[in-house]
Order: sequence, then structure tokens, then C-alpha cells
Amino acid sequence: MSSKSNLKAFWSELYPNDDQLRLQRFLDTLNPYKTSINNTESDWYKDAVVYSLYVDLYAKDFDGLISKLDYLSGLGVTCLWLLPILDSPMRDGGFDIRNYDLIRRDLLGLPADSTKEDQEKSFGRFMNELHKRNLRVIFDFPANHTSDEHPWFVEASKSKGNEFRDYYIWSKDDSLYGDARLLFKGMEKSNWEKHGEEYFFHRFFSFQPDLNYRNPIVLIEMCKYLLYWQQIGVDGFRADAIPYLWKESGTDCENLPKTHTIVKFFRAMLDYVKPGTLLLAEACQQPARVVEYMGDGDECHAAYHFPMMPMLYKAMAQHSFEPIKNILNQKVTPPLPENSQWFTFLRCHDELSLELVYVSEEDRKYIHENYCLEPDWDFRMGEGISARLANLFQFDDLRIGLAFSMMLSLPGTPVIYYGDEFGKENDENYYREMIQMTGKNDSRFHVRGKIDWKKREDQLKDPKTFQYKVFNRIQKLLSVRNKHKAFGRGNIEFIGLTNTDDSINTAIMAYWRVFDEEKIMVIQNLSDKEQKILTPHVTGHFTDLLIAERSIPIVLELAPFEYRWLRMV
Repeated sequence: MSSKSNLKAFWSELYPNDDQLRLQRFLDTLNPYKTSINNTESDWYKDAVVYSLYVDLYAKDFDGLISKLDYLSGLGVTCLWLLPILDSPMRDGGFDIRNYDLIRRDLLGLPADSTKEDQEKSFGRFMNELHKRNLRVIFDFPANHTSDEHPWFVEASKSKGNEFRDYYIWSKDDSLYGDARLLFKGMEKSNWEKHGEEYFFHRFFSFQPDLNYRNPIVLIEMCKYLLYWQQIGVDGFRADAIPYLWKESGTDCENLPKTHTIVKFFRAMLDYVKPGTLLLAEACQQPARVVEYMGDGDECHAAYHFPMMPMLYKAMAQHSFEPIKNILNQKVTPPLPENSQWFTFLRCHDELSLELVYVSEEDRKYIHENYCLEPDWDFRMGEGISARLANLFQFDDLRIGLAFSMMLSLPGTPVIYYGDEFGKENDENYYREMIQMTGKNDSRFHVRGKIDWKKREDQLKDPKTFQYKVFNRIQKLLSVRNKHKAFGRGNIEFIGLTNTDDSINTAIMAYWRVFDEEKIMVIQNLSDKEQKILTPHVTGHFTDLLIAERSIPIVLELAPFEYRWLRMV
């Protein structure tokens, strides 16, 4: 079935009483934009190394970011994930969108009266510099909600009879959707906010009203925004908070069948116009549930493996490979459709999430006790830890290096959060500043903040600094990873390596990564003590990809937190 036929079928599922005239008018507008793309590049995201950043906090504006592209390329980054850049009052880090087809003018260095043409010229200059370096770019597209300053909501809030009223969800009381959990415990008291004589529904902050996808106009208008940026040249979109798109009474309003239909509609539309435009799912759910957002290869191309992240920390705290092996067991993490991919990360712009959706109460308590080292790092009353990687590992470059070795060698596309490559610390000043600005004590502000590049560049020149040591570890790992497709595309097979007395050493996490003719064995010491293990008997010999050794001893000695990447040749 063609993408166009799929779009009509999905529309009928969502709006069975609609005559499809509105849809047909929309489809007629797509043909002039339809392009083709080399099929060999359609799954480019499998080989990517993604770097996540806020443009303003990272480099002030896009001109500043252009000046850092050589640095990022030299680090080994191949794709930038721009955290919210669209026009916003900035009460939730930019995830509260005021205009979906405008970039915040301060990021582009444009005056308040600049035009759409000015925007496209300025952003186009950035895109040209990206392409010169063979870099790609994706950015956040929150499709579940808008800012309460969005023109739609401004109009909708004027009266019950306003034409935009039905773009949002309104009720005379706050009893509707009573089974929907409160996502921002400790920061919001309800999913409903009183406005005039009625309440409007929101799953996140009260200044972020949820969109009403029961209204077909909303779906069409959001598609138009996606198409605009696709035509500008953006390589993909992070679909923020997609499990909540469709609401139904008597349900928890998460992961509903028609939510998946909306995602299929987005995907079919993007594929029809330009195949290879990434749709990345942000769904904080169990892996088996997240896999559903990739459908049969007809929903999102990729999704974050949220439960993997806390298990990396648990494994290192326990000095045991079991948490990682267990989370990647196919009974927990099912196989993906052929062209789909997990995205993995150590830290991100949010908290180290410990939601009970995908961790047990026991795991939450254990990880919290081992890593929440300061009371104000606590997020949502125990549901997460708001701290930078360097803080979590107490500025130990060995442990940080091991954590990156794990992420970069396990299945999936890695995402590096800005500054983690040199051990950026929590920003206490930014935390206090944002609380004052927003009126919300959101502990996630700890993990954001600006970069003082003069200070960092001086640190990165000095081999004695913590920052230099961390950066050089990560740059080496990325250099090796980018030369071997087995890491992004290969299968994984865990190996139980033994001590010299033939007992299994559970502190050693080892596995094969295999793709076509490449066969790489990764060995990692999760312990803070030296380990001696027997090297597996294999036909052929190993080359150490990280230190260029060709001779691997029968008894391999690994220092605390040491890792080895060995290619069989």
C-alpha cells in the first residue's frame, strides 16, 4: 500500500465520520514538495553519533554554534540534536512552544521585527555549514501540547464559541480522565487548570495545555509544521511525549491505539515527501511498550531505550553485568523491526529517570541511595536524580570512561549530552536563576547551564586536568566506533568470562558485537578492583582497537574500571 493510501486509511481510523475532503485538500499540497533520497542513506541514523545541546546555553546563538562545528566533528559527532529552538516563553526549557514555524530570534541573531525570509536565510547559513562537514541535524517537536501563549490557545481561551476552542481539551469540571496519572508530582497538583468558567487539560506543566487530536484540523496543522522544517532541510524530529497524544475516558490516556495511528500518519506523511527523515520516539515506557512505537516499521524509526540508562548505573554500583544482560534479554527488550534502532544515553537534559513505569521500587531505592548524593538532586519525590554525569561519578574519569565504553559498544545509537565529553558539572547558579525565573523548583535545571568556552579550552589543553582526561578517553572511543559498523548495526552475544580457577567473573561484562565480517569482543571491568580473567580461545587472533596491541595474553589483567575493545582478525 502506498504512503498516500496509508494516510487515507489512518485518517478513516481517527475520523470515521469525516468525508476526507479536508484530507484530500491537504494531500494535494504535498506533491510539489515530494523529493527522493538515496535509499542507502535512509537508515543513516544507525551509524550516527548524536550530540544533544541547547544552542543558547552551548554557544549563545547559531553563529556561535557554527564556530564549534569543527570541535564537534573532531570529537566524532555526526548528528546534532538541537534541544528546543522554536519560539517559546522558555518556562520549560523551550518545550512550551509558542510558534512552531519560528525559531527563537535571539538564537538567529535577528531583531524582533525580522521576517520568515530572514529566518530561513539565517538558519540556512547554519545548515550549509553543517553539510560542509557531513553533519546532520534533528530537533525537538513537542506534538502533545503547546505553550499557553500559542496563538491557538490565546484565541481558544477568549470564549467557548471561539473557532480555536476545540484545538484544546476543555471541561466544566476536573473529573474527566481521572485515571490519567500525574506526571509532574510535586510540581503540579492536577492535570486540569481552571481558566474562566472551565478547566483545560494538561499532562505536563499547567502552562502547557494539551492539544485535542480528536479535532482533525489539529492533526493537519501539526503536519504542516513538520513539512515546513522538512523542506528547510532538517534531517529528523524528536517526537516529544508521544504516548499521550490521544485521550479516552476510562483509560490512563497513555499508549492508546489511536495514538499509534497518529504516529503512523506522521510517518507516512514524512515518508511520502522525503523518505529518510527520522522520527524519533520519546516514550518513557517499558521496552516492550516502546517497541510498539516502531510498529511494523511504519511508526517511528527509532526510540530511546530509557530503562537501559538506569541499569547502566545499577550495573556499575553492583559491579555486576547482570542488570545489563537482563534488560537486553529478548523477553524484556523485544527484537526491533529491521530498519528500526534504539537510541541510548548516559545523561540527558532531564533527570536520571527512575519512574516505576520501567524500574522496580527496589531498583529505584538502590540507585537513589548510590547516586543521589545531594538532597536537591532529587526529582519528583524519588522518581529521578537531577545530576550531571561528572557529579554522579564524583569526578572519576575512570568510571566516566567505563560508562561511555558501555554505552558506545552496546546496541543502539549513542547520544552524548553537551559538556559530558569533558565532564561538565552541575550548574548551581543556573539552577537558582531558573527557579527565580519560572517559579518552579525543577531540579532538572542543575543539569543545564551555559558553557564558558575560554575556561573549558584552557582545561582541555592541560593533560593534568580532569576535563582533559575525560575528553581524550571519549574522543578515542568515538574514533574507533565510527570506523566499525558492528557497534551501530551488529548483533550482541554476551560471554561469561572466567577467573583463573574457571569460575564465572560477574564483575566482567563481555560480549561479541558482530556485523558481516566484523567481529569485536568488548571486555569491561565493572569493579573498583583489579580482575584477572582467562581470554577466550578463538580461531585467529585479536587486535586491541583502543591501544593497537596485537598480542593478547592468555590471562588478561584488567585494572579497576578498565575496558578493552578487541577485534578478531
